[in-house]
Amino acid sequence: MPYVIEKAAVLGSGVMGSTIAAHLANAGIRSVVLDIVPRELTEAEQAKGLTLEHPAVRNRFAREALDRCLKTRPAPFFHPSLRSLIEVGNFEDDWDKVADADWIIEVVKEDLPIKKKILAQTAQHRRPGSIVTSNTSGLSIAAMSEGLDEEFRRHFLGTHFFNPPRYLKLMEIIPTSDTDAEVLETMVRFVDERLGKGVVIARDTPNFVGNRIGVFGMLEAIRAMDEIGLTVEEVDALTGPLVGHPKSATFRTSDLVGLDTIAAVAGNVYEGCPDDESRAAFEVPAPLQKLIAKGFLGDKSGSGFYRKTKGPGGKSVIQTLDLESLEYRDRQKARFAELEPVRNIDDLSERFPAILKTRGKASAFTWQTTSRVLVYAAQRVGEIADGPKPIDDAMKWGFGWELGPFEIWDALGFAETAARMKQDGLALPAWVETMLERDAPGFYRVEEGRLEVWDPSAGEFRPAPPEPGKTDLTLLERAGREVKSNPGASLVDLGDGILCLEFHSKMNAIGGDNLSMVAQAVDELEKNYDGLVVGNQGPHFSAGANLMLILLEAQEQNWEELDLMVRAFQRATMSLKFARKPVVCAPFCMTLGGGAEFTLHGQRVRASAELYIGLVEVGAGVVPAGGGCKELYLRNLEHSTGEGDLHTVLRQTFETIGMAKVSTSAVEARDLHFLRDADGITMNPDRLIEDAKQTALAMVRSGHRAGEPLREIPVLGRAGKASIEVALLNMAEGRFISEHDRKIGRKLAHILCGGDLTGTQTVSEQYLLDLEREAFVSLLGEPKTLERIQALLKTGKPLRN
Repeated sequence: MPYVIEKAAVLGSGVMGSTIAAHLANAGIRSVVLDIVPRELTEAEQAKGLTLEHPAVRNRFAREALDRCLKTRPAPFFHPSLRSLIEVGNFEDDWDKVADADWIIEVVKEDLPIKKKILAQTAQHRRPGSIVTSNTSGLSIAAMSEGLDEEFRRHFLGTHFFNPPRYLKLMEIIPTSDTDAEVLETMVRFVDERLGKGVVIARDTPNFVGNRIGVFGMLEAIRAMDEIGLTVEEVDALTGPLVGHPKSATFRTSDLVGLDTIAAVAGNVYEGCPDDESRAAFEVPAPLQKLIAKGFLGDKSGSGFYRKTKGPGGKSVIQTLDLESLEYRDRQKARFAELEPVRNIDDLSERFPAILKTRGKASAFTWQTTSRVLVYAAQRVGEIADGPKPIDDAMKWGFGWELGPFEIWDALGFAETAARMKQDGLALPAWVETMLERDAPGFYRVEEGRLEVWDPSAGEFRPAPPEPGKTDLTLLERAGREVKSNPGASLVDLGDGILCLEFHSKMNAIGGDNLSMVAQAVDELEKNYDGLVVGNQGPHFSAGANLMLILLEAQEQNWEELDLMVRAFQRATMSLKFARKPVVCAPFCMTLGGGAEFTLHGQRVRASAELYIGLVEVGAGVVPAGGGCKELYLRNLEHSTGEGDLHTVLRQTFETIGMAKVSTSAVEARDLHFLRDADGITMNPDRLIEDAKQTALAMVRSGHRAGEPLREIPVLGRAGKASIEVALLNMAEGRFISEHDRKIGRKLAHILCGGDLTGTQTVSEQYLLDLEREAFVSLLGEPKTLERIQALLKTGKPLRN
């Protein structure tokens, strides 16, 4: 890279400034956070005898903002210890610290004069060659740097993080006509590789890309609600997961963002885009104006479209605003009988067209809002972005859409949808008319395993720009690189002698198809490949075992079949651990139960930074049986000081499994010993498969060998069991756990202590696997366990702590 970024200065410690600093720390970047100096002492400061000149007082705003980050959920930091990478200061005493920064990011109030003032001060104190950016959701980047010297302007651009910075993938980077090409390239690579973001290069237009389209869609939903006659709850039911959008949908998102903020963002376009043919759409709708006038601004004011209040017995309840009376009422469940047949269609590209084929208010609303957003997105190509893909990426990464606008259009049928739009009187831009004239099948196509996107300026399909280091398994499969496949898993040739075992069952739940493909993967590995990566590109690595299959067998009391299923699972995990060639697991997001067990048995792990891994089986009334108990015990044993530390090893392992602890990041997964210190972490999930492949190749070059199953694992026997059982008894008598929980705990202790052995002895891995299997099957004979599994299946959610 032409520039190196290892230290940053964050100017402003509000919600965005503090959480941006936290995410920089997640990436290992040291920073200093500056804010204004307080003008008054707090009561606590007065009680300590502090004065306005004391550093603790002068740096209070920045310090308190970062302290709040440690309490915020979801957590901005990967781990609380990363707070130590951030220094605090203020705008009067600490400009000298800005001079040390490689990257200076301004994150003050969304007010152009204030931003210009801070940037002018920055220009006086920064060192030449340092990169300066502004975090803004839509203000002009060029206007901010007007009047500043040429060297500053060459190193200046916009970087728009979406909130919360750790969790939302999108980063809009906005260069000006003065921005140096090397500076832009540096920021794109740094943000992608170090911060793990998806980068969209935006033009310097009001609200850039994501907010321009997203706010248009939000305002259209409010207008359509009024025209069609829907309630707040009904609109949220139609604009959430049903159409591939987040659960917060339209109005919960509005409350989170702030109704006044939405109005301000809309005003940016209305005032700044006089030539926008849909400018009138950015006039704030009457319902929104009424709420703002009454001070109903969303979460920041305690009330918006929804509010939280106390109900009977002091229990919190959510109420909804009636937009006619502007009074709050109890929430009403949205009911659309016509949608029942389509709700269970998992694939959004199939579900969306099915929604529009129904008859009723739901279909009318969905068509009206969707068609207008699609046309508006098409009209903005050439103004806010060069083509369809940046707009699709922005909406997926910044707003959590499953499909972007142009991907939705393709799913609905490009030509048919365009024809219906014209029937409704919607004007399509010239470049879309050109596509229709040339019989283009849509905005995207795949040719010989290569993604191609329609280029509006060229009037033809062009290959999507290559992205070295990023692997798309679907494109590899379409290029003929799929080696074997069944309904639950596939084998894909990654090239360079590395094979990928990809799960693709629902939620990547582990069943017979997955286990069968594991056996075939190991066979292929030993015959034809040098290394194996276990990974996929679904929403989650794996939610664990197929509970429905387990429940059905248990209800039929097919104990022998269940025993065989567990044996097959154990063979699969052990075959990966002791394969004669390198095996790398690439877990990400939810990696629970059986997914965690596969990860634990990987010879090496390359994990996504966003890793939520845990052995959570106790929540289903059972214990891990795929080797998870054994393997976590061994991990804790690796960190022990010797035989005298076995009680600590037992306690740590028992607590992690018994309390169903789940990491909140890959860094925390190391603390829990689901990851070893040698296991790598990837910030950008799009790079995970390639990074895992490179890890496997490095193992090949080093001559890595897995070794043999352990035969001398020290366990405590009855003495260890006794200590756990006393604790379980006390918890049961104190009503902290149920009798069934106590029974599960005793089974878990039996495994971890090696059964009823007298004194400390050594056992083999297979011995512990046998204990896991026996405990698992026996617990499935308990009615309480079956009740728990049934309850979990009703929720349709993965098992978590």
